[in-house]
Amino acid sequence: MNNGSGVSRGDRNRNARLSRLRAAVPTANAIVGIDLADRKQMLVVTDHDSKVLARRTFRCKAWDLGAALDWAADRAHTKGFAGVTVACEPTGHRWMVLAQLAAERGMSFVCVQPAASSWARKSEDLTTDKTDDKDAVLIARLTAQLRCYLPEPVGEANAAWTRLRHLGGRREELIGAHVAAVQTVRDLLECVWPAALETAKHPFRSATWVAALTVVVRRDGGDLERTRRLGAARFERAVRAEVVRRGRARPCLRIVRRLFVALDDRAGVVAHRSAVFERLEWTLADWDTARAKLVDVEARMVSVLDELDLTALVTSIDGLSPVGAAAILAQTGDLARFTSARAVVKHAGLAPRERKSGTFTGKARVTGAGRPQLRVAAWRAVWGCLQTNRVYAARYRRLTSREHNRLTPTQAQTAVAGAILRQLYAVVTQQRAWDPVIAAHGTSAWKETTSATAA
Repeated sequence: MNNGSGVSRGDRNRNARLSRLRAAVPTANAIVGIDLADRKQMLVVTDHDSKVLARRTFRCKAWDLGAALDWAADRAHTKGFAGVTVACEPTGHRWMVLAQLAAERGMSFVCVQPAASSWARKSEDLTTDKTDDKDAVLIARLTAQLRCYLPEPVGEANAAWTRLRHLGGRREELIGAHVAAVQTVRDLLECVWPAALETAKHPFRSATWVAALTVVVRRDGGDLERTRRLGAARFERAVRAEVVRRGRARPCLRIVRRLFVALDDRAGVVAHRSAVFERLEWTLADWDTARAKLVDVEARMVSVLDELDLTALVTSIDGLSPVGAAAILAQTGDLARFTSARAVVKHAGLAPRERKSGTFTGKARVTGAGRPQLRVAAWRAVWGCLQTNRVYAARYRRLTSREHNRLTPTQAQTAVAGAILRQLYAVVTQQRAWDPVIAAHGTSAWKETTSATAA
């Protein structure tokens, strides 16, 4: 939307971003484009018209590129440039190594998105040719056009955010292991003992059901007849002991009795039970290990939030737990590095992609670009917020019930996920607790107007 100056808010944000990039890529600097690999590094030194001033291949690891940067700086100075700006694609861990080497030499450092390189490769000569030589020049050309970005700093000042990012990555691995174990147990039981899955409404959420299955599998090696000979009372005592060992007070006797009755059920591939129960024992052990490690990792993530003095701020958003907020921030890093709240939503791939031309208006969809794990973290946060946050719940109801442009439940949940990211950005960057009035109406002026009217 335009204002009195004729410049929109989007224009101002874009101009500010370009100014920051121009500070990192000044016209007085030559550009060093580097195509990183394991043992072969291609370097080109170019001017801002993408004219190659020097080129060289270094057969070394990324840690040994210090001499290559010195060589590039010497070539740039020979051509009359004041310094160099180093650019590369964020390839694995190697870009962080290169960023540290550049910082040690006082060189500016930027990254070029691989997707941007892929698109530009087609426009270079209308082919999809991909070689190390061409890619290095392409990286330099995109940098000269400011089609690059400033990556996260790799210094000590960013150590807490770096730790949070790695803890978030570990948490995702453990969640994957947790889900895989649940699916494996479900599949195996459906094959050899489907009756066990019917003994509880939500068996994998029930500590009693898991404890009872553990007793069946570990005590008697899956011999259901031997377990049945224990009798209901002794089986109940064994399950109770397992429940207590798992940190719970007492079992749900209804589930215990149903599972004991299911021991007589002959449905399923009975001949495979012995082998499947042997595998189930290992899977249950893996599941227990994953859950225990997940609890520890989540506690560490919350401790990092405490270290950053963000726990009280992020949990001021009703329905957003410390772990949920930490999972989001583990994917974004320091939110202060983003130019706007919309930039965070774009980073998650949740920004709407408009399709307009003349009088034509197409159907808007989310971009789906950016960090998938950030999108997942925001999506998970939606479920808790819709249960306890009145602002988000009201917005969800309005989006799914309005007459014009009614959204499906999934679309409305996506919109709420974007709102969570935008408001989390505002809370963290402004160091101000979440205000439901501002969240609902976009400004505190509504509160002042309402108060004045009431008076």
